[in-house]
Amino acid sequence: MFDAMTRINWLAVLAATLATTVVGGLWFTLLFGKAYATVLGRQYDPKAKPAPIFIVGPMVCSLFTTITSATLMKALNVTSVGDGIAFGTVVGLGYLVATMVNTAINPNMPRPLMYSLVSGPFFLLTSIVTSLILVTMPSK
Repeated sequence: MFDAMTRINWLAVLAATLATTVVGGLWFTLLFGKAYATVLGRQYDPKAKPAPIFIVGPMVCSLFTTITSATLMKALNVTSVGDGIAFGTVVGLGYLVATMVNTAINPNMPRPLMYSLVSGPFFLLTSIVTSLILVTMPSK
């Protein structure tokens, strides 16, 4: 497994991390900002500037997720677009969405199921996008 990690394309990892960050910024502000605020029990304020941790934190988490996916894809020899989509779907649903829903189901989340409906598709989409970037930018 360590060998697979040393053979990943770090430029692809950075590109996928950047793509996830951009999609996240659009998803949770322009596309679903109002719905996201509502499911969190907050007032929607499109002019509010998020604290740096709300930008840098998800980017760092995305970097780790992308490195993990790249390592697994290399170890599993995921090289075709079809296999990349399948891998992204399995990881997206089986790990990312499932963990996100599990995290949302707690007494501090006012609308856990609605939160899952707003956030879950983001994690599935970005898992597939990440896998597609990684498979179409293979290491040499």
